[in-house]
Amino acid sequence: MEVRAAQAADRDVVIALWQAAGLTRPWNDPAADFDRALQGDASTILLLRDGDTLLGTVMVGEDGHRGWVYYLAVAESARGQGHGRALMAAAEAWLRARGCPKLQLMVREGNDAAIGFYRALGLEVQPVVTLGRFLH
Repeated sequence: MEVRAAQAADRDVVIALWQAAGLTRPWNDPAADFDRALQGDASTILLLRDGDTLLGTVMVGEDGHRGWVYYLAVAESARGQGHGRALMAAAEAWLRARGCPKLQLMVREGNDAAIGFYRALGLEVQPVVTLGRFLH
């Protein structure tokens, strides 16, 4: 198994995994998210592969102040084998290599399984409220 950065040719298989994992929403274009993550030096998508088989993904980026994690997904057939942990470790290593002091992520309300997973990795619920607005 290996973790490597995604390339443009990985787009369709990555998006298919995100959709199968239930991470996509009608108001977010996963193809645009994929393309944007690969366009600059401040973000990437890391893939966990076993040969030609995609086991999981994590999108990671930094805004100059914090690191952010998105689209952590593990193929259903590969869950419970430590792949999510491996991807989070790879995301943290990517951020540390850039001198990023803090990692953050968002989990939708009610997703108790994801919250439990991240808590088991040592992440804590932060005392903040996230506000937002769609720009398009």
